[in-house]
Amino acid sequence: MLTKKQLDLLQFIHKRVQRDGVPPSFDEMKEALDLRSKSGIHRLITALEERGFIRRLAHRARAIEVVRLPDSMGGFTPRVIDGDRPDVPPPAAAQTVEAAHAVELPVMGRIAAGVPISAISEVSHSVAVPGQMLSGKGEHYALEVKGDSMIDAGINDGDVVVIRETSAVDNGDIVVALVEDHEATLKRYMRKGDTIALEAANPAYETRVFPVGHVKVQGKLVGLIRTY
Repeated sequence: MLTKKQLDLLQFIHKRVQRDGVPPSFDEMKEALDLRSKSGIHRLITALEERGFIRRLAHRARAIEVVRLPDSMGGFTPRVIDGDRPDVPPPAAAQTVEAAHAVELPVMGRIAAGVPISAISEVSHSVAVPGQMLSGKGEHYALEVKGDSMIDAGINDGDVVVIRETSAVDNGDIVVALVEDHEATLKRYMRKGDTIALEAANPAYETRVFPVGHVKVQGKLVGLIRTY
């Protein structure tokens, strides 16, 4: 649910983009909402982003992806708007999911990005992912992440990771590892001699080292899905 100011800003941005093809400047937003400083606009934009209505694209100046609008504002097809270069098409990564071929993948339960949990054993539900996300040959599946040990790699608690089934991985790959045949975890893989290190991407967690025979790689991370 949006506050009145958040809704007013979202409506203002949407109308300007529909009219001009580019977003308003921060000064224009501040004036339209009668705010005293641009810091208030920053807070409103952050709130809209956290609620999944817009997405800021850090790699492009003043670029915003409008993800959705409240039901009260009617249906909407997402698009990318760029205030500095409106004539340049958005990059492939910013295209809407609807434009890509979607593939249904089974979600095989939850995977620990922290202390290992019970091994994944059965399908809980399915999720649609862009076909572009699937890489290489072999079967793919998805897992819901539990824990925060991979947060510095951009993997948060509650994210859905897309995994390609393979046992052939390189040092530095993020993998699903089966530890001692009964615990599964999502970690960065590092092999040295006869040992395998499963490294976290969070300094609060220690690297765990096992003999080679105690770790079986079940797949490699190839994509990530996050909902807001």
